[in-house]
Amino acid sequence: MHVTPTAIPEVLLIEPAVFGDERGFFMETWQRRKFAEAGIDYDFVQDNHSRSVQGTLRGLHYQIRQPQGKLVRVTHGAVFDVAVDIRKSSPTFGRWVGEYLTAENKRMLWVPPGFAHGFCVTSDTAEFQYKCTDYYAPEHERSIRWDDPDLGIAWPLEHEPLVFAKDQQGRPLAQAECFA
Repeated sequence: MHVTPTAIPEVLLIEPAVFGDERGFFMETWQRRKFAEAGIDYDFVQDNHSRSVQGTLRGLHYQIRQPQGKLVRVTHGAVFDVAVDIRKSSPTFGRWVGEYLTAENKRMLWVPPGFAHGFCVTSDTAEFQYKCTDYYAPEHERSIRWDDPDLGIAWPLEHEPLVFAKDQQGRPLAQAECFA
C-alpha cells in the first residue's frame, strides 16, 4: 500500500497493492494495522454503496455533529472526488483537493472528519463505496453548494450536473456552519 498526502496533507491518496494474474486480481481494501501505520487509526461503523449515472454530482456533504471520516473508492466506473477543508482553525480552510478514482486505478481517498465531501460521475455509471467513522445522522447533515464561486472547484463537467434537490439548497461556504 502506498499512501500519498494531497495538497491538503490530512487528505490521503491510497494506492493499494494489487495482485493480478490471468484469473483476475486481489487487493486488500482495509487492514486496521496498515492503515493505522499510515495515520488512519479510526473505527469504521458504517459502509455505504451508491450507484449513479454519468453527470451526477453528489455533495458537498458533511455532518456538523457526529462528523464522519470517509474512506472512499470506486468499484465500477469513474468519479472525480472532492474534499473541502471546513475547519476554521486550519491553515487550509476553504481549500479543496480533487482526485480521479476509478475501478481501473483502484485508488482510495481518505477524507477525514472536518471536511465536506462530494463527487461527480465521469463514466456512464459508477458504483461508489465508502466506510464511515460515525453513523449517518440526517439531523446533523449539511451541504455546501457544489458550485460556490468562492471555492472554485474545477468539476470536470460537460453539462449542468444532475444534482439532488437538497444539494441545490446547499449554502455557500461563507454562510455554512463550519467546524472550529
